[in-house]
Amino acid sequence: MHRLTKKQARRIAVRAQLLDAPRPRDLLSVVERLTLLQVDPTAAIAPNADLVAWSRLGSSYRPEQLRRALEVERTLFEFNALIRPMSDVGLYLAGADGYRGQSRVDVWLRDNDRCRRDILRLLKRSGPLTSRDIPDTCVVPWASSGWTNDRNVTQMLEFMQARGQVAISSRVGRERLWDLPERVYPRDVEIPPAEEAERIKNERRLAALGIARAKARAMPMEPIHVGETGEPAVVEGVKGEWRVDPAYLDGAFRGRTALLSPFDRLIHDRVRTEELFEFEYTLEMYKPAAKRRWGYFALPILHGDELVGKLDAAADRKASVLRVNAIHEDVRFTPAMTRAVEKEIADLAAWLELDVR
Repeated sequence: MHRLTKKQARRIAVRAQLLDAPRPRDLLSVVERLTLLQVDPTAAIAPNADLVAWSRLGSSYRPEQLRRALEVERTLFEFNALIRPMSDVGLYLAGADGYRGQSRVDVWLRDNDRCRRDILRLLKRSGPLTSRDIPDTCVVPWASSGWTNDRNVTQMLEFMQARGQVAISSRVGRERLWDLPERVYPRDVEIPPAEEAERIKNERRLAALGIARAKARAMPMEPIHVGETGEPAVVEGVKGEWRVDPAYLDGAFRGRTALLSPFDRLIHDRVRTEELFEFEYTLEMYKPAAKRRWGYFALPILHGDELVGKLDAAADRKASVLRVNAIHEDVRFTPAMTRAVEKEIADLAAWLELDVR
């Protein structure tokens, strides 16, 4: 059993997320370590995938690098609103059969199997298409109380992707282009048994997080638990047992200052963030303006192994300005911290090709 202080646990988490110094050098190695970049189109400052990449790579990163990796080099792929390394594609195709048994979905797919076959024939003949380009030949509409109600083609494509029958080839703006998987994924992809794939995904997730719980509450898109992989640990002042990747137990720590996306994996698990970093954070874009404490799209501020505040800023592209509305200090900034944060803000503005105001 490893016994860790909170500082040690925080440093493990920061190192695992490539937020220590020196910075990594290329996009692919970043995504291979993090295992994912979440696709979120909110661009109050920049889309999440780009902002996460910038926070690791700095201004050497350009968004066209991500597009090229996804659409030309095929070293990355998009699956379920997450961008992952193509080397992991077999792990997610391994679970394709596991989606069977969800009775409502199975019945709907059975009733609309002709539509599924129509889509495959059309893609084979025409190549990549958006959902709007695909005729709706479903005989039973998809019923939902939300935005997916009667969006039959979109739902069919989502279910087919989960089952490995179609793949996202590229995007035009925010629209996905769908194609046959053999035109997107490597032809020689190895698909392990589902149980082995789950074990490997847990190992990869722990390597990306550094320290995590064996079991945790369900989360959309990507779990935050890691099963029994790694080694057991306890953290001083925090209840319960953790799993830690032993690769991070040794080695010197060199911290730096970073501005994080609200969707960054370091702070995505809000419970872990409060337990290890004693940092409270809520994305407030869905709150009325009068009820916001930190701002519409506030960026958590990392300094060394501590989360020290939030940056309330917005990219005003029409005025060519990065507007800094406020810097909320959770702890009193030292002059050195202030200089480091200001340097990161200036770097962010330069990367966005905006002036700071």
